[in-house]
Amino acid sequence: MTAALAHPMIIQGGMGIGVSDWVLAKAVSMRGQMGVVSGTALDSLFVRRLQDGDVGGDLRRAMEHFPIPGVSAEILKRYFIAEGMRAGAPYRAVPMYKQVVSKVRHQLTMMANFCEVWLAKEGHDGQVGINLLTKVQMPNLGSLYGAMLAGVDYVLMGAGIPKEIPGALDRLADHREASIRLEVEGLERDEAEYLTFDPREHWTEVDPPLLRRPFFLPIIASNSLATMLARKASGRVDGFIVEGPTAGGHNAPPRGERMLNERGEPIYTERDEVDLQKLAELGLPFWLAGGTGSPEKLVEALQAGAAGIQVGTLFAFANESGIRADLKRKVLEESVLGPVEILTDSRASPTGFPFKVVQIGGTVASEPVYQARERVCDLGYLRTAYRMEHGRVGYRCAAEPVDTYVKKGGELDETVGRKCLCNALMADIGYGQIRDDGNVEQPLLTSGDDLRKILDFTKGRVEYSAGEVVDYLLSGLTQSAFGREMAGAGVAR
Repeated sequence: MTAALAHPMIIQGGMGIGVSDWVLAKAVSMRGQMGVVSGTALDSLFVRRLQDGDVGGDLRRAMEHFPIPGVSAEILKRYFIAEGMRAGAPYRAVPMYKQVVSKVRHQLTMMANFCEVWLAKEGHDGQVGINLLTKVQMPNLGSLYGAMLAGVDYVLMGAGIPKEIPGALDRLADHREASIRLEVEGLERDEAEYLTFDPREHWTEVDPPLLRRPFFLPIIASNSLATMLARKASGRVDGFIVEGPTAGGHNAPPRGERMLNERGEPIYTERDEVDLQKLAELGLPFWLAGGTGSPEKLVEALQAGAAGIQVGTLFAFANESGIRADLKRKVLEESVLGPVEILTDSRASPTGFPFKVVQIGGTVASEPVYQARERVCDLGYLRTAYRMEHGRVGYRCAAEPVDTYVKKGGELDETVGRKCLCNALMADIGYGQIRDDGNVEQPLLTSGDDLRKILDFTKGRVEYSAGEVVDYLLSGLTQSAFGREMAGAGVAR
């Protein structure tokens, strides 16, 4: 069987922070499709799980298999609390990422990603991917290496242009030093800064294992980006995920002049549609994402020449996902009463990318709830690097305290409407930080537009499994003439 035919038909979307956790990814992989874990802020989530006592012992079981001696014991000594956090105590934070971090900091990132992938792959031979954000640059090399040590099968990356990642994967697979350019605001044309990760620094006692280079699937929203990556990336690109603006999380900004509708949402036009026929000419498999969560959309994608679809929303509200059970139930109960509204907020994300926000009460989608929050940036994954005086690199976030941001040279207008996605998304999965005044960080749910019609699948149920989602999506293949034709032709996927 060729590599192309081995690709799965359904890719479960990689939703962070911790929504696409190892439990969800494993459930999907065991059904013959691709489960995907999110690597976004996984190191911070990992230590919060340890501080909560690692209920069930899953993380500690995975840590026993981490191949670099001594790392597991040191991390457990630093962060594990056997009886769990005392009530009302804040989580102990990890140092925020910078251009250069310590060997220990790298190892924590490696360990977190290793464990998530290892647990997702445990006990079966299905395929598991990891999703990382190109925009969250600083942890990515260590995250990739940790996932590769666990045998990750696919790497998916969007929210930027991951041109240098394929070459980095090639080097990491050989345990060689890898570097990517660090985006720094204010650099002169002839200046460049880099992020570097050297696996050899961590193998001082034993030889490293043989590693397999995973498939690389960039997430794209235009033909021009796909063409550039296929021809000019630093290494092999194995396919594409074509994500439209109806997908959840961060969306690519519209091409051309920036226009907003009456709700303040960016307006997308025909210029933002990908020409699938032209994309197919690159000779690489592709999957369609954004508004694809139905049996009919899978059939349509296959008819259009796609290898399949990527689906996030239906999996996000499945029993196995990392979203807090009460939030999932609330959304599904409200969906019975009428379509749940989604706002594509052009200001929420400190990245400047449009970000989809589920409009339900009790979350930071309710603006008064968020405005009462004291601005703080203590996770820092969405910070932007900038050139300081004397050439040093500093870091700022448009969601940090306004005075702090402006003192660092940021524009005041950039702070308006920004939300701390790092802390809010951590709260989505039950790991919200407790502040000095006793308040707990509030959640902010994101979802694709498919949430508006989730009742077509749930039929009023307020809970369901990831396996049921897989069966539902595949059901169109047995019901359609196209699907029966594929089966008759013996098409393998």
